[in-house]
Amino acid sequence: MKVVPKQFLQEQTTEKEMEAKIRGTSLDQVKLQQVVCHIDECIYCNNCNTSIADFHRSCPKCAYDLCLSCCCELRDGCPPGDGGAVVAQYQSRGMDYVHGGEPLTEKESETMDVHDNASSDRPMLLKEWKANSDGSIPCPPSGLGGCGCCLLELKCLFTEPWLLELYKKAKAVTSSARDVDLDHFQRHWVKGEPVIVSNVLELTSGLSWEPMVMWRALRETKHYRGFSDDLAVDAIDCLDLCVGEINIHQFFTGYTEGRWYHNGWPQILKLKDWPPANFFEERLPRHGAEFISALPFQEYTHPRYGLLNLAVRLPKAVLKPDLGPKTYIAYGLSEELERGDSVTKLHCDMSDAVNVLTHTAEVVLNANQHAKIDSLKRKHREQDQRELGLENVVEKDLSTPATNSAETGDALWDIFRREDVPKLQEYLKQHSKEFRHVHCCPVEQVAHPIHDQAFYLTVEHKKKLKQEFGVEPWTFEQKLGEAVFIPAGCPHQSCIKVAMDFVSPENVNECLRITEEFRRLPLDHAAKEDKLEVKKMAIHAVREALKVLEDDPK
Repeated sequence: MKVVPKQFLQEQTTEKEMEAKIRGTSLDQVKLQQVVCHIDECIYCNNCNTSIADFHRSCPKCAYDLCLSCCCELRDGCPPGDGGAVVAQYQSRGMDYVHGGEPLTEKESETMDVHDNASSDRPMLLKEWKANSDGSIPCPPSGLGGCGCCLLELKCLFTEPWLLELYKKAKAVTSSARDVDLDHFQRHWVKGEPVIVSNVLELTSGLSWEPMVMWRALRETKHYRGFSDDLAVDAIDCLDLCVGEINIHQFFTGYTEGRWYHNGWPQILKLKDWPPANFFEERLPRHGAEFISALPFQEYTHPRYGLLNLAVRLPKAVLKPDLGPKTYIAYGLSEELERGDSVTKLHCDMSDAVNVLTHTAEVVLNANQHAKIDSLKRKHREQDQRELGLENVVEKDLSTPATNSAETGDALWDIFRREDVPKLQEYLKQHSKEFRHVHCCPVEQVAHPIHDQAFYLTVEHKKKLKQEFGVEPWTFEQKLGEAVFIPAGCPHQSCIKVAMDFVSPENVNECLRITEEFRRLPLDHAAKEDKLEVKKMAIHAVREALKVLEDDPK
């Protein structure tokens, strides 16, 4: 933990030295204005949307705030943050195209809305915004949210010597601390390896996680009392990744019995964060308590009392990140469809996570349904070949099913090692056009191969990844009642689960690295928001740990 406050201290010392240079005075004569910020408020950088933990620059006229990372990039002559990049917008090409047919004409196409902040002027304005020769930074023009009238002033959130004193105390404590033997979990965790724990539900009360039971329990709470089975919920259609309303009873019926398009293709739907994660324990209190009590290694995973969960160390009045529990309820088939599979695409979380498979249901397909699926898969593959110019390439027999997420009781996981991320990203960039995203359109633009969440590696792609780059993930099937621990920074793709996020001391620096990657994403990117605020979390965690050690050195 000592590296975390030291890193912050180095950033702030460098910026304060720059401030002394700008003012033409000595470092010890630089006194900063402390910003009045209530403990339940958050300050974000107006340029990159990253949370600000302490030092930052601010405009005295329009209150535009800029983080130290953006300040550093401006002085290096680089466009700060995302550099003005925007996220590609996909057009609907019609349902016939989704199933392998021809796209709608340009006139017929439905254009998706473009976010207001994806302005074509932003990249040029960012390039024109530069630091002065003495290191001072002007407030950006109105097109970037500033006023363009003043120089940004260096300010702080905490009393100035506070972080330096914290670092000195942490250094003194950690230098005198003796080594402690790590247990089996920690030996793997400190190396960034996933951990699987079996039978975590055995010691619980046996509360049912069957979706209709959860819905009936939800209807007993004050928030849903009186609601009928006619309640509509938003579900994601895994085929085109579009969100649509569906009757909740119909959704759960489809979960146990299956749903189908008119052409016989399975309609794969999923509810993400139902009920809303920040209300899970409030609206399903028994299920919330059951899930938390089932979590192994509660020193890390307990959301309120985990001694090694940095998120617990935040003061009570501070706004806390939403770490769960989070429920993902989805349909699925045992064979890999290759298009529209029930999956969470490849991504990388800002925090550590534990995922428990709490319920599964089996949907059995008959021979006629299998035949229709095989026929459409051939049509899909022909479309892929046609669009990639590979019509004459001999393909595999698509009637041979590939294992994906088995509704007979398993969920498939692929988790990649942190050290393999550069090669994984290069593979995805080289093969991006072979993947499909929103409206089943080929991936047209890659802002970040992992954080875009536009890719799911099928069995075929995993084979090619190993052949071309020598990279393969940890691949395993999660059984009912098993908990899967995923360290921060490990890209992964998965199926259904109930999840809880946490921040362990071993991986806090990885959380900081991912936060920096998110900071550089385009402004309208879905993963842009700094929801974790790990810098603030780390500072409070060190302070709390020192307080405990000072009160009881043993």
